[in-house]
Amino acid sequence: MRPYVGAQEYLNGGERWILALQDAAPADIRQLPIVRQRLRQVTAYRRGEIAALGKAEESKKTPGLSSLALADTPSAFHVTVIPTQPFLAIPEVSSERRDYIPIGWLEPPTVPSNLVRILPGATLWHFAILTSHMHMAWMRQIGGRLESRYRYSIGLVYNNFPWPEASVAQRAKIETLAQAVLDARALPRNATSTLADLYDPDTMPASLRKAHHDLDLAIDRLYRKAAFGSDRERVEYLFTLYQRLIDPLHSAKNRRAIRQPPSP
Repeated sequence: MRPYVGAQEYLNGGERWILALQDAAPADIRQLPIVRQRLRQVTAYRRGEIAALGKAEESKKTPGLSSLALADTPSAFHVTVIPTQPFLAIPEVSSERRDYIPIGWLEPPTVPSNLVRILPGATLWHFAILTSHMHMAWMRQIGGRLESRYRYSIGLVYNNFPWPEASVAQRAKIETLAQAVLDARALPRNATSTLADLYDPDTMPASLRKAHHDLDLAIDRLYRKAAFGSDRERVEYLFTLYQRLIDPLHSAKNRRAIRQPPSP
């Protein structure tokens, strides 16, 4: 059994658990009758035999090819994402009322659901850039929506985002400011608060808001010395950098001003 975290649990708390049997010995599974029954149910579900699960009616849906292919291996996940090191978690869907998508670290044995985007091996530098006002402005402009909520996409938002360059000293400063954000979250008075509580614009603690503000200013200055007057200015500037990334004829000198992001 492993903790299973989706966007709901990550933001609002609560617990779910999942059977992670990929490395379990068959001899051990045979001694667990409830687990064996659950595996039979998974097989039946993937074959579309919903009646075998005790449902009143047969499923009207035709099982997908991926489900049918996995029916003979019920202990396998559709998508096997089982991190072996701490990872940065980004909820796929987040309220449009928030100034920032709440992101942070989770670690094994936690298994993320398909509603959590992950970045294994992330550092404070990655956390800082992804939680910045600069990245949030980009996300709001080009990301998708689920109803009116933000929908974070690896393909659209993350992979196309122009990352800034930074000297060793600049990176150290950014990492210090990023840690201040995490420290503000961890203050004793926030111990019983969820990320949804901390990032609700009506209840966001002043110390956390200030820590984000200080980080935002420092990251803005990595892109240019002149202050940005609005998110529109930020996005217009980012699109200029993005154009340099995709233009193979642009000079190498200008292309060195931006960097490709690490792989998610």
